[in-house]
Amino acid sequence: MNLDTFEKLQLNEVKELVKVYCVSSLGKSIIDKLEPSGNYSVVKKKLEENKEARRVLESSNHVPLEGLFNIYPVIDKVEKGIILDVAELISCEDFLRGCRKIKSFMLDKEFYSPTLSSYALNITECENIEEEIKFSIKNNKIYSEASKELKKIRRSIDICEGRIKEKLNKFLTSSTNKKYIQEFIISKRDDRFVVPIKSSFKNEVDGTILDTSSKGSTVFIEPASISKYSLELITLKSEESIEEYKILSYLTELIYYKIREIKLNMEIVSQYDMVFAKAKFSQNNKCITPNINNNGYSKIVKGKHPLLKSNVVPLDFEIGNKYRSLIITGPNAGGKTITLKTVGILTLMTQCGFDIPAMKDTEISVFEKVFVDIGDNQSIENSLSTFSSHIKNISDIMREANKNTLILFDEIGSGTDPNEGASLAIALLEEFYQMGCIMIASTHYEEIKHFANKHPHFKNAGMMFNKETLEPLYKLVIGKSEDSNALFISKKMGIKDKVLQKAKTYMDNKNYDFTLVKENKIVNKVVEKENSVLIDFPNFEMGDKVELLDFNDFGIVYKPIDKFNNVEVLYKYEFININARRLKLQFKAKDLYPEGYDLNSLFISFEKRKLDRDIERGSKKALKKIKKEIKSNS
Repeated sequence: MNLDTFEKLQLNEVKELVKVYCVSSLGKSIIDKLEPSGNYSVVKKKLEENKEARRVLESSNHVPLEGLFNIYPVIDKVEKGIILDVAELISCEDFLRGCRKIKSFMLDKEFYSPTLSSYALNITECENIEEEIKFSIKNNKIYSEASKELKKIRRSIDICEGRIKEKLNKFLTSSTNKKYIQEFIISKRDDRFVVPIKSSFKNEVDGTILDTSSKGSTVFIEPASISKYSLELITLKSEESIEEYKILSYLTELIYYKIREIKLNMEIVSQYDMVFAKAKFSQNNKCITPNINNNGYSKIVKGKHPLLKSNVVPLDFEIGNKYRSLIITGPNAGGKTITLKTVGILTLMTQCGFDIPAMKDTEISVFEKVFVDIGDNQSIENSLSTFSSHIKNISDIMREANKNTLILFDEIGSGTDPNEGASLAIALLEEFYQMGCIMIASTHYEEIKHFANKHPHFKNAGMMFNKETLEPLYKLVIGKSEDSNALFISKKMGIKDKVLQKAKTYMDNKNYDFTLVKENKIVNKVVEKENSVLIDFPNFEMGDKVELLDFNDFGIVYKPIDKFNNVEVLYKYEFININARRLKLQFKAKDLYPEGYDLNSLFISFEKRKLDRDIERGSKKALKKIKKEIKSNS
């Protein structure tokens, strides 16, 4: 299968609907990677998982998938030897606790889901890692009791900070310092204790200036009386950081030694997240798990396109038993294309392992390959017309298709001459049939309908149309072809009745009306004579100056009008035949040249000049002409 098939059938949009029900990005990433499988056993296993997952959902109020976040970036850091920080360790603890909960939950559901429950046996519980992280980290910081050394250091830090605050309080309450102080508070700058001093007294206070206010009116000074304690505090903080790093290293090491088991846990819970997302999608969209086979037989009972949310007319469809190719006919906007897309997307969904919106007894064949030729494939980049692009696509399909292939054709053979298009379409359908493919094709061509009627393994089907209300019914009836109903649709859109009646006449007997009309008045009388149509035109004669309406330019008449209403005219040194309708008389020759003037000289001289010019540039045609004349005169 190829990406074009997935794009035209909107498989990725359906995936997005399922991903909404995922708890984490783990399940979403699995769904993103899902592709239709052509293996019957694989598809059957996936669909059985859906049934089990739905039974679990029906028997339980809640599936414990919380905490199962994507920790692949964290695990990647561990594998690279990077020490994890507090937040990353907490995410690992949450994930491992989530794994333990889902394992216990699924093992308890063995009766409802023997296959899904068996996956939980491969989940490794890491309670010791959970407990160590939980004990060492509290309130998003390393707990003081995590080690005796850390507890001792933090007690010393508290004592040192207490002495500093005591000294600063004495400084602030001293009557001597009162006039220097901007605010009677203790502040911190770069993790060192300071007091705010008026800028004008900065040289009166013994200490170190660590910062200045934005307006410059205040300086923040560490008084000399606490300098000793500040240095002691810096040393203790450094020792604290070293001890915290040791604890983080120890916890990271615990994860490193279980990294293989944790990665396996991630794969299993990813599958659980994906499977239960599919089951929730199935429940909320009234889906069923279809029966499947690998012999090409598909039967859809009241199927609906998953992306259509309004009042959708359900599809009843069958192929692959008594006939292997279905030709769908009917009016434009009558539902032919959506029928093709519905069959295609329900097939792809099934082969991805999704339940589908249909009714009981629906059966879907598993195909090795699914191809589509739907929509306007016109390619500006490759200068390909719509028809050329369709044919190129069909050519690619023909190279890839085999006997286990489903092909969907929308308006096969369209975009070119109807006779050629219909003949080519029939030949293509025959070839794909000989290759053993299952085909569904929509068409307006009568020839294809007749072909399907005669072929033993082809069947016609029609999209129903209410001729009284001129409304499509969007209902497929197999065994009955339908007309395009172009005239009914045209009537609804406001086309005049006399135009529709004339079109009906042309359809029935091909008797065309050639009466020419200009400004709503008949200006030429048509008569039939010797099977040719003659019209009253000006009497064009040699030498007349005429306007060439198609070129917006002028020429000279060389030969008068013939029985086909064509006039030979000299235009830009070339003789061309132009229909009299496309000429307008400007001046008669008698008004342009004196009486007795040799009009032939106008054209003979031109031919001679042209011949001379052709000889000069070495024209082979001109040389051959001269040789021929010499030969005929000798």
